[in-house]
Amino acid sequence: MFKGLSNLASLMANAGQLQEQAEEMQARLRERRVEANAGGGMVRVEMSGDQKVTSIQIEQTLFDSGDKEMLEDLVLSATNQALDLAKQAAAEEMSGMASGLGIPGLGDALAKFGNGNT
Repeated sequence: MFKGLSNLASLMANAGQLQEQAEEMQARLRERRVEANAGGGMVRVEMSGDQKVTSIQIEQTLFDSGDKEMLEDLVLSATNQALDLAKQAAAEEMSGMASGLGIPGLGDALAKFGNGNT
């Protein structure tokens, strides 16, 4: 119990450094890119690590086919896949940052949080 309190006290003492690390992590996530595709690559979605869609590319043949529902499904699928990849990237960043803090279990807890798990 006292070791946990010691770790917490150390964390509080380094709050400024922790905030700086968090800001650096956010900057890395803004620059990081993930890409997912659907329909054999006919729809590609690129997303940043901070979960912003940066690009959507759709093959012309999907428009030409006139199948609106299929196009919607493919865009939805690729976007959700990209979102999952961006969440995974954020969880990896958070886990890496937390492992340096020396609080047992914090990295695992943050990784689960970043993946949308409770």
